[in-house]
Amino acid sequence: MKIAAVGEILWDVFSDSEHLGGAVFNLAAHARKLGHEVYFISAVGDDARGRAALDRMRELDLPSRFVQVIGGQPTGWVSVWLDAAGQPDFTIHRPAAYDFVTLSDSDLAELSAWRPQWLCFGTLHSMRPQARGLTRRLMDALPDTRRFYDINLRKQNYTAELVEELMKAADVVKLNDAEAVEIQRMYDQSCRDLAEFAERFANAYGWEAVAITRGAEGCAIWRQGDWVEAPGYRVQVVDTVGAGDAFAAAFLHGLDSGWPLGKIADFANRVGALIAARPGAVPDWTPEECWALG
Repeated sequence: MKIAAVGEILWDVFSDSEHLGGAVFNLAAHARKLGHEVYFISAVGDDARGRAALDRMRELDLPSRFVQVIGGQPTGWVSVWLDAAGQPDFTIHRPAAYDFVTLSDSDLAELSAWRPQWLCFGTLHSMRPQARGLTRRLMDALPDTRRFYDINLRKQNYTAELVEELMKAADVVKLNDAEAVEIQRMYDQSCRDLAEFAERFANAYGWEAVAITRGAEGCAIWRQGDWVEAPGYRVQVVDTVGAGDAFAAAFLHGLDSGWPLGKIADFANRVGALIAARPGAVPDWTPEECWALG
């Protein structure tokens, strides 16, 4: 599977450590660990964090062909605090280099010739007009590429108008149960449960599939009228940063592989749980470790 992913690359800065992250970057890195070809489209600053980010991408075997180095703008970073349950709170510092990515016509032609099966994007990156325009240019340049939208709402970094634009553009969507509640609030909708939410919004926006994570309780997936719920795996949580992004990569992996819904949901839960049990958004892991969870 070939994936083009566009979004933020940034450092998650904890009180005692820093880990490279960004929602779509994490998805791209985990998809690479699952054996897929990935081009990640973003930018870093001409600074120490930017150089460290490019070094880390090499360690992850993630090509940096479309990661630009932009002078005069800092590499993105986020202050992260964890509560007693390992749940994160974020302060996102902007502007950052990833807000100013540009692609030339030859860049777009190269990506088009590569023929990716999926274009992955999120909300936070597209809050800035230039980044939003970039995502639209990629969609126009890749008309036959299916679109995966990880909604991933961050406080003060989304609007109802932007989320609706991206939902309309998507073929497949991933979100969490709290985001499902927030989306109903934004659009003055009221659903009895997650199954009704998935059915209603998938039909309204033409989605092929939607995955909804439920934290330790697991996930639920809707695909073309079919619905499955799968329980989560109990692990000793270190931090949950990146767990949802890893889930997204595993969900996309199973979906593209044509797996039954139950197998997709179970595998995605396993991957998300494994990442939550390790520090950082993209720790070392293997699919074999995920299947070993019990």
